[in-house]
Amino acid sequence: MQQQNTPTFGIGTLAQRAGCQVQTVRYYEKIGLLPDATRNAGNQRRYHDATLRRLTFIRHARDFGFSVEAVRELLGMADHPDMPCDHADAIARRHLEEVEARLERLGALRDELQRMVAQCAGGRVDECRIVEVLSDHDQCLHTAAHGGQRAIR
Repeated sequence: MQQQNTPTFGIGTLAQRAGCQVQTVRYYEKIGLLPDATRNAGNQRRYHDATLRRLTFIRHARDFGFSVEAVRELLGMADHPDMPCDHADAIARRHLEEVEARLERLGALRDELQRMVAQCAGGRVDECRIVEVLSDHDQCLHTAAHGGQRAIR
């Protein structure tokens, strides 16, 4: 619970300290990741250090690529520090698997791009291997890398 004598700051200061935009703060309030701000007599939003800590947590989790729903679950657990962390571990493991799959697709994409560039003779466009491969998925070694029909999802 916030105390009356606790120093507060405005939305611009909160956003600056957390390294995000004011619109981001408003969005997180709107979707319920941040609590509604208290208001001063001039109806301006006022925030406490606890909100800054929560916003920093959200930003850091989002920087790690966690979805908004995963962040919501993690915040719920962070709000109950005596809970076992097995669910948080499961969320992080699931996200790690998604990241590893994405890295695999990116590696295949890199390989395909390197192959296309290496095969380009630098002649005319009508002979360009890059344009040729981009026009026909069947000429790609790794159609899964770029969303072809056999894409790894």
